[in-house]
Amino acid sequence: MDERIISANLMMDDQAVELSLRPRYLAEYIGQSRVKENLKVYIEAAKLRKEALDHVLLYGPPGLGKTTLSNIIANELGVNLRTTSGPAIERAGDLAAILTNLQEGDVLFIDEIHRLHRTVEEVLYPAMEDFALDIMIGKGPSARSVRLDLPPFTLIGATTRAGLLSAPLRDRFGVMSRLEFYTVPELAYIVSRAADILEVEMVGEAAEEIALRSRGTPRIANRLLKRVRDFAQVRGDGIITNQLASSALELIQVDPRGLDQIDHKMLQAMITSFRGGPVGLDTIAATIGEEGQTIEDVYEPYLMQIGFLQRTPRGRVVTPKAYRHLGLPVPGEASGSDETGG
Repeated sequence: MDERIISANLMMDDQAVELSLRPRYLAEYIGQSRVKENLKVYIEAAKLRKEALDHVLLYGPPGLGKTTLSNIIANELGVNLRTTSGPAIERAGDLAAILTNLQEGDVLFIDEIHRLHRTVEEVLYPAMEDFALDIMIGKGPSARSVRLDLPPFTLIGATTRAGLLSAPLRDRFGVMSRLEFYTVPELAYIVSRAADILEVEMVGEAAEEIALRSRGTPRIANRLLKRVRDFAQVRGDGIITNQLASSALELIQVDPRGLDQIDHKMLQAMITSFRGGPVGLDTIAATIGEEGQTIEDVYEPYLMQIGFLQRTPRGRVVTPKAYRHLGLPVPGEASGSDETGG
């Protein structure tokens, strides 16, 4: 599952390319116009007041640019960026070491902030609210608490699971921004920009062809571009055309709506074995040999977003849109049109 080419999660071979393709300033950042405009105001106001920017929470599905935005915020503020992740901070002492090394105005970016340990999270509260660090010295009856002052800093937290954040932590963020899926024109612009940076020639509507299959996610768009580039260099003359992009993406089993063979397997299993549903999550998992949690977290969200799957109190149901996309007759559609005179 982790190796799906249309997975929005970061893969090992994405890292080097993503670093070269990332925009460095808001003016270069494509999409997320509402978030971008708001951040522009907040950053400018903080610079005018010569204060640290309020703490920022960026949340939304993976691959939409939360890490990129954190880098942009630090660049726009003209300060240093320190990056870590929730699972990497195992003890309160780890967090204390990071915080005491920050300079005034610096940005601390914590990815997957919902996975912070509770003891670490409690140390973070006074640091965010009062720019102070409470540490215990000694043990037993002689133990005492000492408060260390910290320079004003900005914490940027990123999460794909905002609902898992505790209320006390969530309430300490002054700026909360949800990143939305990108439109096809936005993704086509991103693909064209990436092709220029990678020095790949692209003609016609090839960028739109790749964008259509990118599931609204820039990370997937850039990954598909890399794979199409391989086909252009080996089976073409190095130029990505609309036809080459389409045939290459068909060969790597990414259809015109961004579905891969696993999506097809799940939808077809529901249709052939359970007449399209309703069918329970555990039953689907047993039928296709996948874990229920993986289906709920990885496969379902996009299928629901494009209207191919619905959740009902009785179970999951395949929609008529999915039947038509798979080239299958929609149950009851013919009789329904006769009744309405259509």
